[in-house]
Amino acid sequence: MFYENLKTKKILICGGAGYIGSHLVRELSTQSAYEIIIFDNLSKGHIKSIPNGIKFENADVRDKRALDRLFSKYKPDAVMNFCGSISLRESVVDPLEYYENNVVGTIYLLQAMKKHNVKYFIFSSSAAIFGNAKEMPITDDARPEPISPYADTKFIIEKILAWSENAYGLKYVCLRYFNACGAHESGDIGEDHDPETHLIPLTLQVALGQRDSISVFGDDYDTKDGTCVRDYIHVTDLATAHIRALEYLIRENKSQLFNLGSGEGYTVREVINAARNVTGHSIPDIVEARRIGDPAILIAESTRAELILGWKRKYNTIESIVASAWMYHKTHTNGFKDI
Repeated sequence: MFYENLKTKKILICGGAGYIGSHLVRELSTQSAYEIIIFDNLSKGHIKSIPNGIKFENADVRDKRALDRLFSKYKPDAVMNFCGSISLRESVVDPLEYYENNVVGTIYLLQAMKKHNVKYFIFSSSAAIFGNAKEMPITDDARPEPISPYADTKFIIEKILAWSENAYGLKYVCLRYFNACGAHESGDIGEDHDPETHLIPLTLQVALGQRDSISVFGDDYDTKDGTCVRDYIHVTDLATAHIRALEYLIRENKSQLFNLGSGEGYTVREVINAARNVTGHSIPDIVEARRIGDPAILIAESTRAELILGWKRKYNTIESIVASAWMYHKTHTNGFKDI
């Protein structure tokens, strides 16, 4: 097996207490070849998501001294970065905060890697960098045209990585995807944002009696049922892709960009109907006006990841994704506060 020959073992996971990062930690911790170190300021992450025995450091990626201490202490062989702020609309309201946290924070992280001779970097990017792409699904080689500060920060970092490879020999993989969703199969960890803005957990809150209805923003789009189509990729499938990317990076010593998508997506009504089927709740919905800037369809393909990484999604239906999320939310009605 490849793991037997893997020389890189110490993996620093920045943002490892957050939603995607915590699921990556769960999957990576099942591989004996890896020693995991989590670095998180807990502004969005949850200390209760971290398994027993995993090393954890509470600090901010924008703290250069803390980064230097951490790299000196653990001497990681590879870095995975999930530290970015993620709300498109929030980034429009406060773009400077987004550029500072996402771009400046990543620069400090890369500077620490350069100083301590760490060569491999996995970046949690976003398919939002493609903006209002003219063709769907979005291919790996589509032209990035970010239309929000959030998306722009992701694209800027990708460009910084390319220049850093040219200057310093850094090797990196960028993984571009839209909506992470679902929860770990154990039901122990899942999605817990404050405030919550994602469709699946908001819909499940209706089933839990925490809100009266779910809003559907526009039902007159040129789609199968008039509602927007979006990509939904299970968070564990994303975690698996990050592990495959790490294996590829070390084995091939080549940088690469990968889209992670379903290639088809689901409408808002299909997601709500899946939640009705899974929960047995009627889940009332209210149609409201379209939100400014919402494209009718946003989906990506994953041809390159499938061919090069051997990545395959385990959760191939919206029902299986929603069912995993429901298993977490119905036993953690207040998120990690219930643990």
